[in-house]
This record gives sequence, C-alpha cells and structure tokens, in this order.
Amino acid sequence: RDCQQADIKYLSGWKQWKRTSSKSLKKVLNEVKELLSYLELWRHDIHSIEGKFGTGIQSYFSFLRFLVLLNFIIFMLMFSFVILPSIFSNYGIFNSSFAKIPPKNVEPHCTVYKPSGNKGLVYFYTYLKDLLSGTGFLEVTSLFYGYYTIDAAWLGILRYNLPLAYLLATFAYLALSLLWIIKRSVEGFKQNLVHAEDQFQSYCNKVFAGWDFCITDPNAARLKHRSLQYELQTDLEEERLKRKMADRTMKEKLRIYSLRILINIVVIAVLSGCFYSIYKATVFSQENSNDISNTNFQANLLVQYLPSMVITLANFIAPQIFSFLIRLEDYSPAFEIKLTLMRCVFVRLANIGVLLFSLWSQISYCATEECKACGYNYELYPCWESEVGQEMYKLMIFDFIIILAVTLFVDFPRKLLVTHCSCKPVQWCGLQEFEISDNVLEIIYGQTICWIGTFFSPLLPAIATIKYFIIFYIKKISLIHTCKPAARPVRASSSNFFFLVVLLIGLILAFIPLGIGIAHIPSSKACGPFRSFNTSWAVVPHTILGFPTGLQQVLHGIASEAFAVPFFMVMCLIMIYNIALAGAHKRVVEQLREQLVMESRDKQFLIRKITEAQRH
Repeated sequence: RDCQQADIKYLSGWKQWKRTSSKSLKKVLNEVKELLSYLELWRHDIHSIEGKFGTGIQSYFSFLRFLVLLNFIIFMLMFSFVILPSIFSNYGIFNSSFAKIPPKNVEPHCTVYKPSGNKGLVYFYTYLKDLLSGTGFLEVTSLFYGYYTIDAAWLGILRYNLPLAYLLATFAYLALSLLWIIKRSVEGFKQNLVHAEDQFQSYCNKVFAGWDFCITDPNAARLKHRSLQYELQTDLEEERLKRKMADRTMKEKLRIYSLRILINIVVIAVLSGCFYSIYKATVFSQENSNDISNTNFQANLLVQYLPSMVITLANFIAPQIFSFLIRLEDYSPAFEIKLTLMRCVFVRLANIGVLLFSLWSQISYCATEECKACGYNYELYPCWESEVGQEMYKLMIFDFIIILAVTLFVDFPRKLLVTHCSCKPVQWCGLQEFEISDNVLEIIYGQTICWIGTFFSPLLPAIATIKYFIIFYIKKISLIHTCKPAARPVRASSSNFFFLVVLLIGLILAFIPLGIGIAHIPSSKACGPFRSFNTSWAVVPHTILGFPTGLQQVLHGIASEAFAVPFFMVMCLIMIYNIALAGAHKRVVEQLREQLVMESRDKQFLIRKITEAQRH
C-alpha cells in the first residue's frame, strides 16, 4: 500500500488526472449499466416466469422480448429514412418539396394504376374486409409500397434521393438483423459450451457457486431458489435419460429405431400433404379470383383469401401432429424441442415459399407483346409490389388472429373443463403443458414474414412490434392460468442458441425472395419509388454514375473479381487461423484441467500417507 501511494505521489499531474478520470468514468458506467438493467423491458415478469416455470420457458419470453426490440429498431429505421421524408415532402413541412419524374422509354399502358380505394358511401363490412386484407382505403396509405411515388425530395437546399434511401434502408435492416442474431448466437454458443462441460463440475458450480449473495429481497430470493431447483431437476432428468439409453437391450433398441423410422415416414407424409394443399389452393385462387362476381361478397372473400387460410390451417395442425409424435420417439427434452422445431420449420417457411413462388409465376407470366413491353403482368398486377405487401400483411394479421383465437377458445375452455368436470376423458387430457417449440416457431414464422414484407410494406415492422407486444401478455396469462409446469424440465442455454439458429435460417430464407424481387423482377412502372428504373437494384449503378470519376473507379474495383477473390482468400486464412487458435486454447484448457485433477490426487495421496504415518 505504501508503495502504491509512493507511485501515485511521483506521478505527473496529467497521469494522476488520467487515472482518476478513468476510475470515475468506470464507476459512472457501472452505475448507468445497473440503472439501465432496471429499465429493461419485462424484467420482473421474465424473472417471475423463470422462478415459477424454469429457465426453458423463460428463454421463450426473453426471445420474444428480443424480437420486440428488433422490430422496433427496424421500424425506426424505415420511418426515419423512408416514411418521414415522404411525409415532409407531401405536406411541405420545413419548406420541403418533391418531384415526380415520369418513367422514361415506357409504354403508356404500363403506367396505369387505379388503386381500389373506397369512394362514396360503403358498408361497414367493407371497411372490415379492407382492414383484414390491406385493400381499399389501406392500399393508398403509407402502409404499402405504392404510396411512395416521390423520386426526389428537397429539404431546404438538400436533395434527398428517396429511391436510394428506400433500397439502402432495406439492406440496413437486413444487415442489422443478421449482425444482431449472430452476436446473440455467439453468446448463446458460449453458454452452451459452458453447460456442455463435465456434469459433475456443472453440478458443483450450481451447488457451491450458484447462489447470488447480493440478493436481499425475499421474493427475489424465492425466485432464485426456484430457478436453481429447476436447473438441478434438468440435470437429474438428463442423467436419468442417459442412464436409460445406456441400459437399453438390443431388442429395445430395435423397437425404438423401428418406431422412429415409421414416425418419420408419417412426418414426410404430413409435410407432403401440406405442400400439396397449399399449391392447389393457390392455383385455384389465382384461376378463379377474377371469375366470381364482386356482388357475391362471401364467395369472393373466401376465394381471395383461400391460400392464407390453408397456410394458417397447415401451420396450426402440423405442429400439433409433430408434438404428439415426438413423445413416442423417446428423445431428451432438449432434442425434442430441436427436432420438432426443424420439422415445423419446413412446414411454415416452405408454405411462405410456395405462396411467393406462385405469386412470382403469376407476376412474371406474359402472353402478349404489350405485357412483355412492361416486363410483368401489368393487367393483373399494375403495382405488384403492393400486392405482395398485401399478402404478407394478410399472413401476419391471420397469424395473430389464430394465436388469439386458440388462447381464448381452446386453452381457457380446456382449463375450465379440467377444473370443473370430473369425467375420465377430460381428466385424462389434463392441463396442457407450455409447448416451447410450437410457440417459438409461431414468432419465427411471423418474423420471417416481417423481414420479407418490410420492403413491400414499410410499416409492417410497427405492426409486428405491436403484435409481439400483445402476444407477450397473451402467452403470459395463458401460461399462468391454463398451463402446468413441464414434467420434463428443459435447459435454457441449449434452447436459446437453437432458437437463434432457427431464426437465422428464417432470415437467410428471407434473402431469397427479396433478392429476386429487387434484382430480377422488373419494378412497377405505375407506382413506387423505382418506377423510373428497370429494377429496384438499378438505382445503385445510376447513383454511382453521378459520383466523381476517381470514386467510380474505386467502387468498380471493389466490385470486380480482382478484388473479390483475394479478399475471399484472406478471409478464409483469417478464419482458419482463428479456428486453429481456438483449438489450441481448448487443448491448453484441457491440459490445465488434467493438471488440476492430478494435483488434487497428489494432495489426497499425501494426506493419506501422513494419516497412515500418524497412526503408526
């Protein structure tokens, strides 16, 4: 201590101020971080769920909170760079103005677009239909792509390139989602590696180092006690299953493997049936939607929304079948969730793929020279981007309606029947368990729709934020009042990592239709910010042509193969180096662990020898 004081005494005034400022800044940052932790969304609710139902179910609600924050940031991004400049320009705020540049070298019939907005006196159910489908009065609002017809906006003396901002904002929210998911996946992977350590060591960590001695509140202490209890129950359940698997006879192994093969055949049949039903429903809807008279409101509505209804029905029935079948396959709880998720992912995400494939086929189909001059089916889809946005909007709204209807008309009546009816069939069914895989897949499906639809409907992230915010309370109330604790606990660490992996799969699949819509299909010539360009991507080279010559050469050089190939090779070398470095660190950790074990054995041997010598 005297040495430290002497060092400080002989430090210069600058170094003393620097050291003092560093300590003060670190203290302030820690206090701010602690304060922000109290402002975290649903902090108390999630801790309460963790204490009552375990970390597995808590991981679902934490995942839902992450999607709420992600969609809110995506909405703020689109609102700031796309929606707000359009509003300023349309209403002349801050002396702003706009210019609508007519498309060049385009046939006049390609620029005709008459939105189906309601005019005059209409019935109430028409407004309800428009609200559910995004047509009518909603079609001409900022909710959809067709509203943004401004080519350039002037905010004072500054020129704002809205088409470029629209495209860059799309790339920005996709890149933000990708980086954020990867960051959280890396954190979850680290936790997964920690929990994948020796089970005895994990057990010792929970027993001797699992308690937080800073807890003073009795309720917080009770929740922490329950959380540790569920963790220990999960460890014991996993050890029981491992011992059970190790003790299986050859006859039992043949029986369980045969059963699993049969169940997988059934799963493939269910998936094939779902895909075929969606395909037939989409074809029937496209072939007959224009043949039914508009006066027949019910029939027209049914045919128009038949694909969305079939998709929603398949998304509801298939997971229920998979959840029932997985229990017969005798897997561990964590692997049950992963396998069920992967099976349901093929249903939900492939359903979206089938729908979009049908839409792209219909949009790109041209049988006349007039249609080929436009590059897309201008008669059925004069503003095809808004049509795609309406389909994504309908899927999101119907998905929310189904979640709400299942909670109100299935979960709560089941709770009432089990509580007040003593019939054996009712009691045999019992209270439901909170199916983590089904609930996670619901929100991943909705998030994939949001990622695809945001380009065609910029306000869709705001709808997704409100939707997930309401779903949190719906699921919380349903969990507390209609569900029982899981008979087989699930560890949160493995669940969190796998949830993010499945979400990353959904994001990567969302890149495909967006890439096709931006770079391949010609943009609508009658609406939207890209009507002056052949495709949405064409705004990028058009903007680069306005740069100075030197900057153009630099950008073309970066985009050329001469730069891309060496860059790819360098990145591969860096990746190989990091993998080798991680492997070396792992070997060092294993050697240190072995040394600790040997040291403990040497101490035990020495103590035993000393004890024997004292006896003699």
